[in-house]
Amino acid sequence: MKKSFIFLILVFLSTHYIKAQFTLDATFRPRTEYRNGFQFLQQEGVDAGFVTNTRARIGANYKTPSYEIYINIQDVQIWGENPQLVPVDGNSSFSLFEAWAELQLGKGWSTKLGRQVLSYDDQRYFGGLDWAQQGRYHDLGMIKYRTDGFMLDVGLAFNQDLDGQGGPLFGFKNAGTEFNSGNPFQYKTMQHLYAKKKFGDFSASLVLANLGFQQIDATTGDVSDIRSTFTAGTHLNYKKGKFGLAGNAYLQSGEFFNGVDIEGAYLLGLEATYKAGAKTTLGLGIEAISGDDASTADATEAFLPHFGTNHKFNGFMDHFYVGNWVNRVGLLDIHASAVFNLGPKTTLFTKFLNFQGMEDTPSGESNLGNELDLVLTQKFNGFALKIGYSQLFASDGLEELETLRSGATDFKSSQNWAWAMIIIKPTLFTTKKDQ
Repeated sequence: MKKSFIFLILVFLSTHYIKAQFTLDATFRPRTEYRNGFQFLQQEGVDAGFVTNTRARIGANYKTPSYEIYINIQDVQIWGENPQLVPVDGNSSFSLFEAWAELQLGKGWSTKLGRQVLSYDDQRYFGGLDWAQQGRYHDLGMIKYRTDGFMLDVGLAFNQDLDGQGGPLFGFKNAGTEFNSGNPFQYKTMQHLYAKKKFGDFSASLVLANLGFQQIDATTGDVSDIRSTFTAGTHLNYKKGKFGLAGNAYLQSGEFFNGVDIEGAYLLGLEATYKAGAKTTLGLGIEAISGDDASTADATEAFLPHFGTNHKFNGFMDHFYVGNWVNRVGLLDIHASAVFNLGPKTTLFTKFLNFQGMEDTPSGESNLGNELDLVLTQKFNGFALKIGYSQLFASDGLEELETLRSGATDFKSSQNWAWAMIIIKPTLFTTKKDQ
């Protein structure tokens, strides 16, 4: 053991003498939440939820001129979820968040293989979902190209499960490639392309994604054919001086994961910002997401932003498209925001949103309500504190849809959510030979 320890030290110190950089980073992020209508409406007589959880990550990066490796291990824990004297984590919250290698192929080309985050533009369709303590990753292989003002990613994924005959000791299947992707966020196959070009103050990007889904009947064992959902979109961004303008346009077609045809689904968004002064930035935006008109059970017009950082959009209380609002009445979101710099290290973010359904509810309602979001950020020496509060003013239309979803009735007149989070992200160690 002693010899092995000395050997590891020598290998580590040798990074000083080759053209390589080694970096060890960490994240410690506890968050406390008061939930009284977060994600779903709270009923009268039901107490609010209150919880603290923590993200803990440690990542190791090794980079040379010809390749780069990154491994990031995380544990996401709810305070009190495990008895104090239990020797193992019974909730399996310990996981490998990232594990990838990028190989340089020359002249701007590279390939990135393994578990990795896909995050593009404003994260409307592909995002890392950093707000969620667990985050989001993809297991895939990707060809990349980078040059001045242009980038291209082409990715391929083919997901496979254990053989089901006794756990991980038996490894993967020797026969067949069936994969039960029984929800719209867990694909069997994916092919995606992302390209972005800059033109001075303007940039434009293209996203193409084809998702393949397969279902296995739990009773009969019947396996469905591959059902493909195709999404194409663009993100346009212009910024000059105090003014900024960004837009999204996405179309979706093919089949939903359960075999329902997708017909003419779309997402359109426009966001304008204006720096009104040294300490104030104003924003105004609108987003329209098509919904299902319920005219037929065999087809839907509802758009789904599968892998976007959806917490960032449509209100922080996550009532829309955060593991919910799938194949429903869609959404028209009109909002105004303001960011105030209260000091060198203090920022206040405010946003007011109005929600309408793109399709009426069964009773003919279209108004879904309003939401007010507030976030205060205070930076300190080496860490930051964020405090947030949101108030949802739900309308009869939103209550009606919640009743249809869950059967619940008699909702609280006040739906709110409050949270506080500390963020510590140190670089524990880094070393690089002078070039």
